[in-house]
Amino acid sequence: MVEMLCKHATAIKLTTYYGDAQGQQQRRRNPICYLDLISPPYVLQMKSSSSSALVVFLGGVIVFLFLVIILLILWITKIPKELGNLVERRSRRKAFQDLFRGNLRTINYFDFHTLKKATTNFHPANLLGAGGFGPVYRGKLQDGTFVAVKKLSLEKSQQGESEFLSEARMITSIQHKNLVRLLGCCSDGPQRLLVYEYLKNKSLDLIVYGKSDQYLNWNTRFQIIVGIARGLQYLHEDSHLRIVHRDIKASNILLDEKFQPRIGDFGLARFFPEDQAYLSTTFAGTLGYTAPEYAIRGELSEKADIYSFGVLVLEIISCRKNTDLSLPSEMQYLPEYAWKLYERSRIIELVDPRMREDGFLEKDVLQAIHIAFLCLQPHANLRPPMSEIVAMLTCKVEMVERPMRPAFLDCRRKKDNHSWDTISEAFPSPLRSESTSSIRPTN
Repeated sequence: MVEMLCKHATAIKLTTYYGDAQGQQQRRRNPICYLDLISPPYVLQMKSSSSSALVVFLGGVIVFLFLVIILLILWITKIPKELGNLVERRSRRKAFQDLFRGNLRTINYFDFHTLKKATTNFHPANLLGAGGFGPVYRGKLQDGTFVAVKKLSLEKSQQGESEFLSEARMITSIQHKNLVRLLGCCSDGPQRLLVYEYLKNKSLDLIVYGKSDQYLNWNTRFQIIVGIARGLQYLHEDSHLRIVHRDIKASNILLDEKFQPRIGDFGLARFFPEDQAYLSTTFAGTLGYTAPEYAIRGELSEKADIYSFGVLVLEIISCRKNTDLSLPSEMQYLPEYAWKLYERSRIIELVDPRMREDGFLEKDVLQAIHIAFLCLQPHANLRPPMSEIVAMLTCKVEMVERPMRPAFLDCRRKKDNHSWDTISEAFPSPLRSESTSSIRPTN
């Protein structure tokens, strides 16, 4: 049957191709089975369709292989790196959690990208201030909480990650209502950041140095003085660690919504055992607040903070900087000017004129000034401990002790510059430092 059809088809093909009558007759009899299937135009159409399909198929295969190659390249380069970063972050977080395990307080470990986003890439508009160890930025976390992010300068934060986290743990372990609370930290490569609570009224220097029109009456100023004294008492005497802040000044005193003071910026703080002096070969602090024994020979103890506190008390009462070269020469250095007024029985002239107009208890202000002079004694052992200072401030203890003339009056002026050479002889000490100290100017 098949052979018959093939022969018949061949015959029809030949006759149809040549167009004779017999071929036309056969076509009429078998229009579909023979003529349409074997006509030359249909065969050419089939070949063209097959070629197009082959081209499309091969093109799809090439595109697929190209995509596979791209994915393989991404897998070899980027994805392992991302996975490595993820593993590193998890390892860092785990190490952080292990380090802080057993701590009574909760401290967070912040991712660098989180803090970068919170501060709008550390935008200058969010800058709250800048200290010797790095700038501080205002940030807003994802949950709406405002924080103060201290970004330690890279050249000042070369300690390893474990040392940095250990120090953060020590700072976190000190708890007092007059100390700024550390919420967390970040250690990402060379980046070292500390995250503190954000306080609404910012730093004391904005008010004391006239950068704000805000006025504080005597009760508020006295509250600030007492709060700072209590915070220092905790650091020096009540904490399980003996801590010397080393940089007590107005810009490091933050104020909450009720103007309660909190000591901040522990970037320069030092921890050392009880009843042990410390010899610093590198000066750190702010000129004008620095105790002479520390500035000259690097002898560091809690008495250095007490000296700085005395300067700060005079600033709060007078509402001016401790050093102001725009004033007449005898008024440029605040403690020196205050002592001259004290000797002339005109110390009341030191008080902020706005506070004199508002009214205050003269006895209380004079007592605070007297305490400031006791803190400015030239010899460290003559300065009272902070516990006694708090008692004198809060219990209204009568003070019969007359303070000695502060050490700064022994310095000689040379071309309007102060020299410490003449007072160094007044501080004999077995501790000697051969290194040269670099002094940072007053902020």
